[in-house]
Amino acid sequence: MKILIELPTWLGDAVMATPALENLYAAYPDAEITLVGSYVAIEALKAHPRVNRVMVDKSKNGGFRPLNIYRLAKALGPHDLALSFRSHFYSRLLMLLTGSKKRFLYNASQILKRQTTNDKRRLRHQVEKYTAFINTVTGREDRPGPLRLDWPAKHYPRPTLGINPGASYGSAKRWYPEKFAEVAAALADRYDIVIFGGPNETDIAGDIEKLLQEQNVGNVDNLAGQTTIPELCSAIAGLDLFLTGDSGPMHVAAAYRVPTVAIFGPTKWLETSQWQNPKNLIVRHDLECAPCMKRSCPLKHHECMKGIEAGEVLEAVKKIL
Repeated sequence: MKILIELPTWLGDAVMATPALENLYAAYPDAEITLVGSYVAIEALKAHPRVNRVMVDKSKNGGFRPLNIYRLAKALGPHDLALSFRSHFYSRLLMLLTGSKKRFLYNASQILKRQTTNDKRRLRHQVEKYTAFINTVTGREDRPGPLRLDWPAKHYPRPTLGINPGASYGSAKRWYPEKFAEVAAALADRYDIVIFGGPNETDIAGDIEKLLQEQNVGNVDNLAGQTTIPELCSAIAGLDLFLTGDSGPMHVAAAYRVPTVAIFGPTKWLETSQWQNPKNLIVRHDLECAPCMKRSCPLKHHECMKGIEAGEVLEAVKKIL
């Protein structure tokens, strides 16, 4: 049996899909697995021992996208089962054009309609939604297990604190560099410090590095924009403590059970918090305007993040350690 899986686009969503994928693999133990999706999603999940083939979707990179989707579908070929964790029109088109026998697309509203009244009354975590989707494919009633990534953990010579100040979703999810630096400086006598970030987050990472240098904190390594996705996963996996916003790397840390303090502002913390990480705490403030789910603050005050002080985060660190 051959199964085609289109992964979620974002790194964090791809990691949150891994419990559902584990249940799918268990339901079809002898199937050949092909993954297709964004570069970051493929890079994160391609190391799984059940994965036989991967293909990056480059259909948005230029040219007429429907034609690019057609070419991608023909390169993938028909499968006995094709499913997508996305509900986009182009995902539907891709599944159709592969000529696969059975096709399933993720649809959050349809999944909630199938649940019992009690289930509908509670806010479901994204991991649970993905698991419910896969249960519609397999016909089983599996529960979600822990997150899973298969990149080996990096070994650090000393206890190490990781800082992830960026968030690809938008500026509204980002805490402030001076506050990250204040927390890091307070912990620098106990931890070496590693700053993470993607290619578009080098500015905020550089600001934190400069602020720490001004406080004579020298045990800092700024890796922003310098790691591949596998290197990022391995580097986070080896940490002793992680400080982050709501982001893809936050979910990577959860997959490796790294003690984590996560700072939440405009996003739905009950839906996208760390899944099954026994040592994690969220720092957030209850505001009438939050969660707004906007990429930038529509009220221009950004109080959901600006109001969180370094002292609150340091208290959270004490609690989880």
